[in-house]
Amino acid sequence: MRPETLAAGLALLLLAAACNGEDRHERVRLQVEAAPEYMQPPADEDVISTDLSAKAQATIGELEAIIETNSLTRLARFADAEPAFLSNFAGASHRTHWDLLRRTGFDPILTLEKLFDGPYGVKSVSGETWYVWPELAALEPEELQPERLNFSQRARLRELVGEAGIAEIREGSGYPGVRTAIAEDGRWLYFVHETNSEE
Repeated sequence: MRPETLAAGLALLLLAAACNGEDRHERVRLQVEAAPEYMQPPADEDVISTDLSAKAQATIGELEAIIETNSLTRLARFADAEPAFLSNFAGASHRTHWDLLRRTGFDPILTLEKLFDGPYGVKSVSGETWYVWPELAALEPEELQPERLNFSQRARLRELVGEAGIAEIREGSGYPGVRTAIAEDGRWLYFVHETNSEE
């Protein structure tokens, strides 16, 4: 008998013995606690539509056209057309504030472009839907605590605000980084880079 045939026969015998033999593996069952409520997916009735409204998309289109021109004057005019628009907490005009930022190395137009290139979050404010960039800025301070975020969200938060920003959040601050928001009806609400305590 050839060695190959002998080896194949032995393999079949071993396989048959294993199938007829008793399964000696012990089965272990683990009981795991349910995930905390904040990690559960929201109930359907609480979900806010995440699609941008047509009016919000139109506003983004107008802002992107201004971004293409790289004109702070046009950006300030657009912001001035919204009576409640907020660019800073010091009461300076939008144009003055953004001019000052640009002179210090913070380019408002480039920053706004980067925000719109990234993901957005959705929040309800007094029954109104707001689209907020970046997505983490839409979270309430208690939801923003690093321990309540998943791994990728924590990494994203560190990338956006750094360790100093995370320290502010741990002390109860809202999102401390650059952020902007557009309402469902197309109003540009704010574009700020500071917190209210930094007046």
